[in-house]
Amino acid sequence: MYKKLNHDENKKKTRKRIGYVPLKEGTPKLYKGLGFKCGLEVHQQLKTEKKLFCRCPAGKYQEGEDYDAEIVRHMRPTLSELGEYDGTALMEFKTKKNITYRIKNETACTYEVDDTPPFPLNEEALDISIKIAQLLKTSIVGELHITRKQYLDGSIPTGFQRTAIVGIEGKIPLKGKDIGIIQLSIEEDSCREVSDIKHNRIYTTDRLGMPLIEAVTYPHMITPSEAEEAAHYIRFLTRSTGNVRTGIGAAREDVNVSITGGTRVEIKGVSHIKWIPALTHNEAFRQKALLEIKNILKERIKNIEEWDIANIVLNSKELKNVKNSLQDKIESGYRFMGVKLPGFREILSFFTQPGKVFASELSERLKVIACLESPNIAHSEEDSPLIDKEYFDILGEKLDCGDNDALAIIWGPQEDIETALETIRERCLLAFRGVPNETRKSVNKDGITIFERVLPGPDRMYPDTDSAPIAIKDEKINRIGKNLPSEISFREKKMRSWNIPEDTFTYIHIRNLFPLLERSIKDLNYPPTFIGTLLGHQLKNLEGKITPSSEFDFNKIYGLLEFCEKEGYEKLLVKQMLPVLYQYPNMDPESILTTIDFKKKEKEEIISLFPLLNKKFAEISQRQNKNGKKLWIMGRLQPIATGNISLKDLSEIVEGGLK
Repeated sequence: MYKKLNHDENKKKTRKRIGYVPLKEGTPKLYKGLGFKCGLEVHQQLKTEKKLFCRCPAGKYQEGEDYDAEIVRHMRPTLSELGEYDGTALMEFKTKKNITYRIKNETACTYEVDDTPPFPLNEEALDISIKIAQLLKTSIVGELHITRKQYLDGSIPTGFQRTAIVGIEGKIPLKGKDIGIIQLSIEEDSCREVSDIKHNRIYTTDRLGMPLIEAVTYPHMITPSEAEEAAHYIRFLTRSTGNVRTGIGAAREDVNVSITGGTRVEIKGVSHIKWIPALTHNEAFRQKALLEIKNILKERIKNIEEWDIANIVLNSKELKNVKNSLQDKIESGYRFMGVKLPGFREILSFFTQPGKVFASELSERLKVIACLESPNIAHSEEDSPLIDKEYFDILGEKLDCGDNDALAIIWGPQEDIETALETIRERCLLAFRGVPNETRKSVNKDGITIFERVLPGPDRMYPDTDSAPIAIKDEKINRIGKNLPSEISFREKKMRSWNIPEDTFTYIHIRNLFPLLERSIKDLNYPPTFIGTLLGHQLKNLEGKITPSSEFDFNKIYGLLEFCEKEGYEKLLVKQMLPVLYQYPNMDPESILTTIDFKKKEKEEIISLFPLLNKKFAEISQRQNKNGKKLWIMGRLQPIATGNISLKDLSEIVEGGLK
């Protein structure tokens, strides 16, 4: 009889076996012991009027059911220049997906569906990419060669993405070290995914073809925090140009992680840099778990070449123990299969990442490759909400299971079961090798990932026969190089020298406010800490609470500062005026003063109020404390004094009146 296994106990035991600790307990020594290495691929949309290889507008997005036509396509792999098929392309072909594109006439043309050759590359986009390449300290190529990168997931209707290397071998500075840049490329963005259910995947084409740069680093980051720091630096660097798009989806990071004995695993499309530490931390331990599984399997199974799964079809009579939640699958004609996994006892419930076990690796591939929507598997090492555990005893006898074997039950449409069985077999065979090369997708802020596809190889790249090489002349490089923004490291050093609080730096970088900060300090003589906190604290706070009536131009703040300086108003008045300006960007300063009910008063007029307030305090307060009186009087005078005299002057006036 098949021996039962406690899923939760085994999960805890294996978690302890690999030494998993939460991210907050991670130390440089821990990551050094794992042999942690990380590299980044940072993607950033460029702010251009047109797309990269056609003249459709860039940056206009469709919503919901707002589209004019649909096109359905089926993707097939093609041979590379060397006569090889890319593994990712073969995997995607196996899914038999129906790819539907929802097209809006305003944002798409025949180029997008490969019915028209590409237009000449967008020169504006090329100039921006050269600027960013120079900021990354790369060497600009003398000639731009456009190549095709094959994508069969449907994200690009042609089945390939046009891309070209702009710069190679650069670097960025982190605290105490430099991170090498392998290359910076310019390429066209892909479609936006709407849904992916079973064999049907739907995209919109509004984002398709928008200019995009990709900065690729060497795997020089040796802790998760370094990976986050490097991603932020590149993000701030691109934003310093003022030529990139912001908002959801405008910037995305692919994170490559490996440990000693493992291999490169790519975590695709990370939309929030703050997720990177948890994602890389968990991936390191997932790889350690898979290496432990490899060692266990190699001890148990001496002849891997002869290893194979065994399976039987389960008929409806045998499925009497199936719980109600699966009855609709039976009635729909789904086929149920019992599968024996020789030697995999305790492996299916082996901890891989928080909330996940090795069985999750099987389920995720069944979803992606065989198109079986979750839940799609139950196994002998869990208390399944779908199938009674006692049924696995019966199934174990039918499949002649031994002490070290594991059992699984899968279900799906009959036409997908063969692919599903093949998928399980392939993933289990990969377990004997350790960590498979694959692309994974981030799920949430907790750093959980799921399988997305097999990691692409070099066989998917080949020259674009529709595009001639483009010479990049020294004159262009020199012209662009003369107008580069200051480096992020310089900006941070400068802000520290100005004693600006470091908790303002991120916001100032994200909104590219350093030029405004520097100009306000140098030209208008405002105190650096005042301008720094005005932008990095007050403005940031306003952005989260107030919706402007029209697009807000941050340079309007300079106009506000200049107005107050010219009129001789004390600087604190700016803090009262800023919320009104932010909400109504087109309102002139004089009107803002009316809105906040500001009245110009001379110093003498404010001083003249002191005797009256001194007398009033004596009437209402039983305790004639000097400090208490000073604070009370200042509180009454401050609304009148703001914008007319400084708090320091006001304090001196009150102090003098109390002597």
